Amino acid sequence: MRILCLLATLTFTAACAPAAQTGTETTTGETVMGQKNNHIDYVELAAEDISVAKTFYNAAFGWEFQDWGETYVSFTGAGLDGGIRGGEKPVQGSTTVILYADDLEASEKRVVNAGGEITERHDFPGGRRFHFRDPSGNHLAVWTKAEE
Repeated sequence: MRILCLLATLTFTAACAPAAQTGTETTTGETVMGQKNNHIDYVELAAEDISVAKTFYNAAFGWEFQDWGETYVSFTGAGLDGGIRGGEKPVQGSTTVILYADDLEASEKRVVNAGGEITERHDFPGGRRFHFRDPSGNHLAVWTKAEE
């Protein structure tokens, strides 16, 4: 089902929303959750050069990738599966993808060392975060809980 959704996304960039499923247990006893009705299931980013995006997200966050032709790659290891559409320049909008980090400073260093640009930092009740622009131009953020 996910591959069919991915292929449909390549053509129509429409989200696939299968019916709610319950978790299933693998032979090792690990529970794998399926899609849930009305829950965010997949995130896509745009990048003119997929190889630059893959290098950045692997170095900054350890994400792993599966190529699906020359203009699409899916990623895992981000907490939520997603993909990167190649050949597209990102457009900054009103939606922000926010990652969580136990160690915000270490995460920020990895982002910068991987080629990202920090665009803002701020504290808020219960935590603090930084926003960054990846080498492709996508804007994301990373947050952590406030120290008690």
